[in-house]
Formats: sequence, C-alpha cells, structure tokens
Amino acid sequence: MRALVMVVCLVSMSVSTSYAEEQFRVGDQGADIAEIQGQLVLLGYDVVADGSFGAATVEAIKDFQKNKGIKADGLIGPATYTALLGKAMPEVVHTMSALGNTVISLAKDYMGVPYIFGGTTPYGFDCSGYVQYVFAKAGVSIPRTADVQYDFGKPISTSELVAGDCVFFETYLPGASHVGIYIGDNKFIHASSSRGVTIDSLSTSYYNSHYIGARRML
Repeated sequence: MRALVMVVCLVSMSVSTSYAEEQFRVGDQGADIAEIQGQLVLLGYDVVADGSFGAATVEAIKDFQKNKGIKADGLIGPATYTALLGKAMPEVVHTMSALGNTVISLAKDYMGVPYIFGGTTPYGFDCSGYVQYVFAKAGVSIPRTADVQYDFGKPISTSELVAGDCVFFETYLPGASHVGIYIGDNKFIHASSSRGVTIDSLSTSYYNSHYIGARRML
C-alpha cells in the first residue's frame, strides 16, 4: 500500500473560479450564515451570529441535526436548512480560493501530531491519511492512498495551481508516494515520516527533484 502521499495545496487569492453545490460548510461566510446562526441562537444553541461558519457553528448544527433525526455531519444541506429555517435552501456558491483557505486552516490545527504509518486520526497520521482527514473536515471526500488520489484528481499544470489543488511527489515507491498542503510563500504543511505534521519548503532540493505532477481535488 502506498501510504505516503504529498499533496500540496496552493493558495491564490486572485483566483475567481467558483461553482455551485448543495451545502454550506466550514469556512463559509456571509448573510446566509449569519441568518442560520441567528436561528440557532433563537433555538438556544451556543453559537454567535457573526456570519462565519466555524467550529462552534459545526457543533451547533450537529446538535440540531441529532435533535431532528438528520445525519449529524455538521454540514448544512437542503434537509437541515429547511428544518432550521422553514424555507427552501438557496444556491450555495464556493470559490476555489475560499475552499483552499479552509483546507489550510484546518490543516494547521494538527501541527505536531506524530507520524504513524497507516495513521488516519489526530492520534497519528501518515501523509495520505493526514490529507484525506483534513479534506474530509472541509467536507471534501478524497481517496485514501497517494496513487489513488493521484488518479482521482483532475490533472493540472503547475501554473494553474490554486487553493485546494494537490501536488504529488515520488519518494520511496515509483509513482505518487508522499503528501502535504501548500500554505503560501512556497511552504507546505504535511505529515513527515521523521517529524510528524510540520511545515517545509518546496524549494528544497529533495522536494523539487521528486515532484511528479498536480491534481485538482476540489
């Protein structure tokens, strides 16, 4: 099993690529989120109506979903939205940069977590387990191992990289076999086999010489 993956998610604040989907999630901001939070406050949930979908909102939504018999995933899809606000859910539009920033923010929450081969939880991660876990926290489902993630994503060139894109490296096995998340300034966060979740530079000779290509996961 190729347990190590190196996915590097690059941030570009100028990118305006967007798409519609069917749920609000961590990192979303604006009037729609403030309205949702306001209703949660009225119902007695411990959240502030600040228009920013953070950890407190996730927990409040999970509690609401449990009380309503809805899958408690902390995401606000049509069923949760209608149960909470009593009306149809509007179209949700996410920008690539916003999603990438969410992934990066979540990734930093696990700085210092030790490396464990085959690890997929905050008790210990390997590279692909870490990347899969972080993306799942952002509401994005991706495969488990490096080689499958590499096949799963849409191929893009280095010049096309934006927030949430993934860059793969060939390390101890032929093909994709290591992973991290780009945080800007040519640096990335990843589960290092020697240091656990840490930040390194893409400019180092090792990573530069082992790069094999980029994929878009979001």
